[in-house]
Amino acid sequence: MEADIGNELVALDPEAGSCFGFNEVATSVWRSLEQPKTFDELRDELLGEYDVDLEQCSRELQMLLKDLIAKRLIEKSEAAGNNLR
Repeated sequence: MEADIGNELVALDPEAGSCFGFNEVATSVWRSLEQPKTFDELRDELLGEYDVDLEQCSRELQMLLKDLIAKRLIEKSEAAGNNLR
């Protein structure tokens, strides 16, 4: 279950009893991952959308994706060419 609150998103997993809040950038990444994407595709989308340099964008995106993977909200698909979904 998801709910938009302004430019942010709140997602609920009632089975696990978990609630996740996404800021504007994390919401953009989450929405973008409705279709599998590579890290480079996600980074390039963010670079086009936000005023951020390549190094900072890459570093912060990597941290976000690691967090989402650790929480089992997304997965890395080796079989699909390292796409995230």
